[in-house]
Amino acid sequence: MHEVDIHISKAALTHIRRQLDQTQADFLRLGVKESGCNGYMYMLDYLEAPDGDDLCVDFDLSVKLCVSRDDLDMVNGTEVDMLTQGLNTALIFKNPNATSYCGCGESFAVGGEPSGSDIGLSTNLATDVGANS
Repeated sequence: MHEVDIHISKAALTHIRRQLDQTQADFLRLGVKESGCNGYMYMLDYLEAPDGDDLCVDFDLSVKLCVSRDDLDMVNGTEVDMLTQGLNTALIFKNPNATSYCGCGESFAVGGEPSGSDIGLSTNLATDVGANS
């Protein structure tokens, strides 16, 4: 049995709750896709209902997070928080499974050795640049 181990800060929960309300969705799916300059990018999908292979967790009455079984090994243990820089606000992901991040912070790698400028990167953060509020 797989268990979803994702942590979401209060600030991120507030942001996600607003996004769910605006999109009139009931669930948020955290997933990954092959993309970016370092292998994988985080994907956030606002859903009316989870897919059959999704594992879901209720964070409160209005935030229900789903993760596809296929993506669980890459995102399990991730901490989701908010980062505000000037007028921009974005969700950030601290993922213990990531071995490196690209220079722009939008993609990450799992397994293998960190490469290039990623060596020594200790924060293990990636941002969802599309989550401006």
